Order: sequence, then structure tokens, then C-alpha cells
Amino acid sequence: MPIPHPLPEPLVELVASRFRLIGEPMRIRLLDRLRDSEQSVGELTDALGASQQNVSKHLGALHQAGIVSRRKVGNRVVYAISDQSVFALCEMVCGGLQQQVAELAQILEGTVETARSER
Repeated sequence: MPIPHPLPEPLVELVASRFRLIGEPMRIRLLDRLRDSEQSVGELTDALGASQQNVSKHLGALHQAGIVSRRKVGNRVVYAISDQSVFALCEMVCGGLQQQVAELAQILEGTVETARSER
């Protein structure tokens, strides 16, 4: 189904809400850790060097938004990615950043070469 243009206001609010949710650095780290396999809160806490309370808080927000799922395994809660689209978004952003860095490097390279030739 095509996305309407201009975007209806309720859709704008939903998109902005999703960006705010995943725009938190700890949540991006958590999603990156969960990319290849499900993990428990303890495993994520150890891997990220964060407090259990902080990791649980962010996982709770991601779970409430439907981005991660959770299930109980014995006395542990294990989290997994349930909305793979977050990785497509991340790849797009990373690709854009790579392009900007490459363009900046070219600009700086030109500036250095110009400064050298002026000496």
C-alpha cells in the first residue's frame, strides 16, 4: 500500500515517535547486540557494561513498541528482535553517514592540496 503524501498528521506523529524511540544510543546498542541472537538481560548488561536497571528500562520501551519480543526461559527473560525493519533504517542512516564522511574527506583533501600548492 502506498504511503500518502503529504503525510497525515497522525502518521507524522507515529513516525516521529518511532524515531524518538530508536534515537537513544543505548537502545541502538541493544538492538545491535540482539541482531544476531536473542539474549538475556544479564548477557546484555555484561556485554554493554550498563546497569541491569538501565538495560531493563530500555528493553521495556522497545518491547512496548513491538520492536523486541521477550520470553521467559527458566528464571531468565530473553529478548529478541521482532521488527527487523529497524535494521533497514539503521543501514540507510549508516550509508548516508558514510557518504557524508567520504564527501568531507574529499573536501578536506582538496583544501590540503590547495594549501600545499599555495606555499
